Amino acid sequence: MMKWSSLIVIPLIVVTWFPMQGGAADTRGLSPEVVADYVHAVVESHRAFYTAHVVAPLEEQEAARASGEWRNQKKTVPLPVQIVNETSQMFSTQSTGLRYQLISLWPINRKNGPRNEIDKKSLETVIAKPERPATRIVKINGHSYFQAIYADIALSPSCVTCHNSHPDSPKKDYQAGDVMGGLIIEFPLGKQ
Repeated sequence: MMKWSSLIVIPLIVVTWFPMQGGAADTRGLSPEVVADYVHAVVESHRAFYTAHVVAPLEEQEAARASGEWRNQKKTVPLPVQIVNETSQMFSTQSTGLRYQLISLWPINRKNGPRNEIDKKSLETVIAKPERPATRIVKINGHSYFQAIYADIALSPSCVTCHNSHPDSPKKDYQAGDVMGGLIIEFPLGKQ
């Protein structure tokens, strides 16, 4: 059985693989866009693996099901969105300053909605043009951060079914291939 602590190993390897000199973007010869693309690839691969090789088999065998209430319910495991957001919270306490979160214009959980007008506009941009992330430099607590928001595309039928049938979902007509929201990746530029 896979231990939950091992679910954060892949993002940790990618970020610590780069030579950290005070910020996640302090990587010799790599642009912030390339660093964000690497982090995005790792987070998305991690979520896809968890969905396909942990959640799906457990649900097929009726051993457990994915649930937003996994902490309080027996025979449940975290939803894929929770794996992404929870590992980011655990990881962001490290000294890298790296943060990532899945957000949507139509979140089931309100805390996964846009944090501000910049997030909202960026989500609207990736919905219109999902092939490239919306990127910008933002100020967070007086420090410059690189921010990239990548389209979160409905690839798994289970994601579509869950969102369309969830009683708290404000959007119930997702289809495979639709942009459901975005993955925000933020990290500090330069020394902190």
